Amino acid sequence: MTDRYLSVAKTGVHEIEIRRSRFLCALAPVETEEAAREVIAERRRADPAARHHCHAFVLGPDGRTQRSSDDGEPAGTAGTPMLEVLRRRELTNTVAVVTRYFGGVLLGAGGLIRAYSQAVAEAADVFGVIESRRLEVFEVSVDYGRAGRLESDLRDSKYPVQGTRYDESATFEVGVPVAGLDEFTSWLADLTGGAAVTERIGERWVR
Repeated sequence: MTDRYLSVAKTGVHEIEIRRSRFLCALAPVETEEAAREVIAERRRADPAARHHCHAFVLGPDGRTQRSSDDGEPAGTAGTPMLEVLRRRELTNTVAVVTRYFGGVLLGAGGLIRAYSQAVAEAADVFGVIESRRLEVFEVSVDYGRAGRLESDLRDSKYPVQGTRYDESATFEVGVPVAGLDEFTSWLADLTGGAAVTERIGERWVR
């Protein structure tokens, strides 16, 4: 099982023009096929006059689910090149939809492949990439006398604080890399003199 994956950082539309044809690439982070297909449907509604709404998406932390469509373009000239860009960038949980307005000049198979690939690649550069990591999440509780220093050290560390709670004691939700549990346990014991109480509450994908 993978412990990290990359996806597009935000939703947006980026346009390029090649020989008078306009290519509008929409990228969006999604987690399910239903969500990906809703993004595709939204793009069709947004540009109903366009001749083609080609798409590709990759889903799952391991990128297991992959789909693409040429949507009327010559076979293999749109959806597959778009999908290849997502694969090459190691992007998953991401959908790309390229809407084409034909400009009257035929691009040929090679030209279409380059255009659709370029549209997705440029959009990925514009909207950025974000990493998600699979972490073990622990509740770490200490008395109030140690809470201030512990919180400060946690926020300066590689262990992201996911939440805080103050009741009988100070409790922090802390994300720990799956492969680094022993290191975290030792670090925490040294920091608190063994006074911290920890409880595992499960796994979580954290950006």
